[in-house]
Amino acid sequence: MPSFDEVLKEAGEFGRFQKRVFFLLSQTGITFSSLFASVVFLGRAPDNFWCRIPGAAELSDRCGWTLEEERNFTVLPLHLGNGSVSGECERLDVTWDPSGSCSSPRSRHGNDSTGSLPLTPCRGTWVYEQPHSSIVSEYDLVCGNAWMLDLSQAILNLGFLAGAFILGYAADRYGRILIYLLSCLGVGICGIIVAFSPNFTVFLIFRFLQGMFGKGTWMTCYVIVTEIVGSDQRIVGIVIQIFFTLGILILPGIAYLIPTWQGIQLAISLPNFLFLLYYWVVPESPRWLLTRKKGEKALKIMRNIAKHNGKFLSPHYSEITISNEEVSNPSFLDLVRTPQMRRNTLILMYAWFTSALIYQGLVMRLGIIGGNLYLDFFISAAVELPAAFLIIVTIDRIGRRLPFATSNIVASVACLITAFLPEDIPWLKTTVATLGRLSITIAFEVVYLVNSELYPTTLRNFGVSLCSSLCDLGGIIAPFLLFRLAAIWLELPLIIFSILAAVCGLLVMLLPETKGISLPETLEDVEQLPSHFGKCGKKQKHRDTNSYI
Repeated sequence: MPSFDEVLKEAGEFGRFQKRVFFLLSQTGITFSSLFASVVFLGRAPDNFWCRIPGAAELSDRCGWTLEEERNFTVLPLHLGNGSVSGECERLDVTWDPSGSCSSPRSRHGNDSTGSLPLTPCRGTWVYEQPHSSIVSEYDLVCGNAWMLDLSQAILNLGFLAGAFILGYAADRYGRILIYLLSCLGVGICGIIVAFSPNFTVFLIFRFLQGMFGKGTWMTCYVIVTEIVGSDQRIVGIVIQIFFTLGILILPGIAYLIPTWQGIQLAISLPNFLFLLYYWVVPESPRWLLTRKKGEKALKIMRNIAKHNGKFLSPHYSEITISNEEVSNPSFLDLVRTPQMRRNTLILMYAWFTSALIYQGLVMRLGIIGGNLYLDFFISAAVELPAAFLIIVTIDRIGRRLPFATSNIVASVACLITAFLPEDIPWLKTTVATLGRLSITIAFEVVYLVNSELYPTTLRNFGVSLCSSLCDLGGIIAPFLLFRLAAIWLELPLIIFSILAAVCGLLVMLLPETKGISLPETLEDVEQLPSHFGKCGKKQKHRDTNSYI
C-alpha cells in the first residue's frame, strides 16, 4: 500500500486545488503584516501640540479664538522668556481668568515677555491640532507618557507570544482550519474594539488579544499550506512571505488615504471577517486528520483534491493511516525528548530569536533617509522583496542549509563593516546596512520553511509556534537592546548583531538538509532525517512499513 505522500502525488502535489487554497490563505499575510507594522502609523507623532494653561479653554470659547491664536498666547511667551522651552511638556505656572482680556490674557500677570518665567510640567492638558490622527494624541502619549507608545508595541508582541503557545497547541489538538477561522474572528472583533477603546487600558487589553489571534491566523495558515503540497512544492512556504511584504507595501498607502488612526485600525482589521468564508472552500489538513485517527475524513478530502486537480485515486483505497505511533497532546517535552529533535528545537529557537532581534534592530537603526514617512516606509519595505526571489531561485538547487547559513554570515559581516565605516560616507553605510537587512530577511524567511520541515505532523504546528515564539521575544527585546547600547556607543548594537548572526550561521549548519524529502510524520522519521542522503545527497528510503497505507 502506498504512503500518504504517494497518495498526494497521485492526487496532485500542487494542482488547481492547492493553488486555490494557497492563494486564499496567502491573503492572511497581508492583514497580519499590516497589524505587525501598524504602530508606525497608529502611533505617529503629532505635528503640533502644546500644553493648555488652566482657564485657557473657557477664555478661548468666550473670545472665539482659533487654535492657532490660543497657541500663540500660550507658547509665544515661553519662547520669548526661555528659547529652549517648546511649550509641549511645560507651561506657564499661571491660571488665566476666564473673564480676562481677550487681547492680552497675560496682562494681569505682569510683563512676561522677557526675563525668566515661572514654569511647571504639563499634567494631561495637551491640545492637538489633529486630536484623532494617532493614538499618541488620542491618549496623550507624549512627554512623560511617551514610553507608553513603546509599551503598546511590546503588548502586541506579547500577544504574538501568547498566540504562539496557546493557539499553536490548540491547532495541533483541535484542528488547523478550526483554529484559523476562530483566530480570524478574534482578530476582527478585537480590532473593532481597539478602534473604539474609551481609554488606553482597554486599548492595551484588546491590542494584546488582537496580537494573540493574529499570530494564530498567520501560523496556522502557513502550516496548512505546507501540509497540503508535495515535498517538491514546499517552496510555497517562501512564496507566502511575499504576501507579508505586500502587506507592508500596502500599509503606507492605507495610512496616506485615511487621516485618522481609528480608520487605519478598522481598515487592517475588518478584512479578517472575509476569511470566515474560507469555511466552505478550505478543508482541514488531511495530514492532521491522520494523526487524530480520522483516516476516512482524510481519504474523502484526498479524493476531493484529486477531483479538482483532474486526477483519480484508486477505488481500492478504503482507508489512510500513517504509523502506529500513539497520538497524544503535544508538549515541550516532545520537542526535546530525542537527540535529533532536541538539537533541531534549540537551534531553531536561537535562529528565530536572532533573526527577529537583528531584523527589527536594523530597521529601527537604519531607518530611511528623508522626511516623508509614507515614502520612507514604502522604500524600506521594498528592500525585502528581493529576499523571497533570491530564496526561490536557490533553495531547490542548493538546499536549505547553505542559504540559511550564508544569509546569517553576510548579515554578520555587513553589520560589522557598517559599524566601522566613517560617517562622512553615509551612502556607503546605508548601502552596507541595507545589505545586512536584505540578508537577515532571507534568514528570517528560510527559518519559516525549515522549521515546518523538521517536525513530524503530530508536532508540526506546536513546534513551529513554540520556536517562532522566540521571534516575539526578540521583537520585545530589540528596542531596549538597541537604544541602551547606542547610548554607550552608537555602533555597539551592530557589533552585538554581528556576533549573534555569526553564531547562528554556524549553528544552522548542524541542522539536517530537508531539500526534496517528504515531510516527517513521526518522531522516528525525524531521527532518521540524516539517512535521507547518501554521499551524493540523493534521497534515501527509510520509512518503516508501519508508515504505509
